[in-house]
Amino acid sequence: MILVEQLSKTYLTKKGSVSALDRIDLQIATGEIFGVIGVSGAGKSTLIRCMNRLEEPDSGRIWIGGDDVTQLKGRKLRKARQKIGMIFQHFNLLDGKTVYQNVAFPLVVAGHPRERIRQRVREILDLVKLSDKEGTYPAQLSGGQKQRVGIARALANDPDVLLSDEATSALDPETTYSILELLKDINRQLKLTIVLITHELEVLQHICDSMAVIENGRIVETGPVAKLFLNPESDTARKFVGVLEQYRNRRGLIEGLGEGI
Repeated sequence: MILVEQLSKTYLTKKGSVSALDRIDLQIATGEIFGVIGVSGAGKSTLIRCMNRLEEPDSGRIWIGGDDVTQLKGRKLRKARQKIGMIFQHFNLLDGKTVYQNVAFPLVVAGHPRERIRQRVREILDLVKLSDKEGTYPAQLSGGQKQRVGIARALANDPDVLLSDEATSALDPETTYSILELLKDINRQLKLTIVLITHELEVLQHICDSMAVIENGRIVETGPVAKLFLNPESDTARKFVGVLEQYRNRRGLIEGLGEGI
């Protein structure tokens, strides 16, 4: 389980302080795919980066499993981070290293034996369907393949939690679908808890069990994904649902006109 209690984060800018997170409370069940949705600047990426301490919160606590990660330091923090995989929007791959070397990197840093690294990398590349690309460099891969490498690297240390920060927003719709299906398979096969940050309502609908809506650094709505579509409570949720309905209506109209030509 992931438990966030009264989490706050403020940034200092030239124009003064900006509250990115304001006393966030959140509970995510073990093994579920949980979505956090909000507009740009709402605080969703800051929230997920606080979960693995890429950002330092000002106050509050984050419990992942039995560990309060906000209290960990040094070796204990590094060990806890190995159990929290992270997928980034722009892949964050090492251009000068092959697919194999990119996936192996966190295992090398963790000090695993060479044979164990070889076994684990090939195991994970098989899972993400990139076994034939281990000697390939990132520049030779498509966007979807790059993200699969990013997912493989995030899984290398056999994490309990997978954090996904806008992992599909740079991808086309077909590739997005294939990545979401991969994440669903990973969740099912490995029993991983997945926290997925997105501003795409269709992504939330396709993959998530439960969701939270974040607005100006505060959680304004939580519950099953179906609730957001059937009975949105917050301004942000209503706007997202309204835009999606308009898009679907417009797409249906265009398809209907195409059939009549």
